[in-house]
Formats: sequence, structure tokens, C-alpha cells
Amino acid sequence: MKKLYYRKKAQEEMVGFALIMIVVAVILLMFVAFSLRNPQKETIESYEVESFIQAFLQYTTDCAEGYEPVYYPLRNLITACNNRDVCSDGRNTCEVLNSTLREIVKGSWQVEAETPVKGYELKILFDNTQILVIKNGNQTSNSKGAVQYFKGIDILFTAYY
Repeated sequence: MKKLYYRKKAQEEMVGFALIMIVVAVILLMFVAFSLRNPQKETIESYEVESFIQAFLQYTTDCAEGYEPVYYPLRNLITACNNRDVCSDGRNTCEVLNSTLREIVKGSWQVEAETPVKGYELKILFDNTQILVIKNGNQTSNSKGAVQYFKGIDILFTAYY
């Protein structure tokens, strides 16, 4: 009779344990379902903005100076634009700077509803005089920005998310 009592008690404990496992499994499934339904949006990191400025300053443009073409990197093209220089093929350096930077920024920071980037603003100042401004998208209250200074030139880039 004792054996039957212990066996019955053990069976009740096993049923209780199984019910607890089922409840835990249901809770885990609900948690996974909610986390997959509302994916977390990525944010923009400060190092991405700083690296972007450093990278585009090194970009070599198709604007050359002199008879033996030496192509301007964007860093030098900014100075050439401020000095009102022209490319060896007769194009205005400011126009080349504007079109090249617009292509680079548009390709690097895509502003769409499903991306974390909601807008951006790029300003280039020479001795506090504005040379170029490129804006796209919306300015939100969340942003990451960086500033690069060299030879009297200030480059300010802000990405809004």
C-alpha cells in the first residue's frame, strides 16, 4: 500500500512539473513573438559620422589641375573652390565640389522611411563663410554630428535619425 501511495504522489509531481514547463514555454513563445513583431531600429553611431567625413575628404575627384593632370582630392578641391580656381578642363571647382559631394552623401546616407537615417546636413565653411550646404530629409530631435577642422576650413556633418 505504501508503494502505491508514493507512486501516485510521484505521478502528481510529474504532472505538476509538466504543467510548469508548458506555462514557461508559452511565456517564452509570447516573448519571442513580441520581440520579432517590433524590431528595434538601429541608431547612428558617432564614429560612423566621423569616419564618413574622413573618408570623403580622401576621395579623389575627376577635377585636375595643371597640364599634367594631378587630380584633386576633395580636401584640396574645397580650398580650390574657395580660391575660385578652375579645373584643367575648364569646369568650375565649386560646381565639381557640389556635384561630387551630393553623389557621395546621397549614396552613403540613404534617407527612406524604413532606414534609420531620417535626414542629414553637410556644411562647409571657410573662415566662417559658408561655401556649401547640402541638406536632405527631415531634421529630428535625435542626431549625431561631427566637425572636421583644417586650414581655416570647417566641415560640419549631422545625421538625423
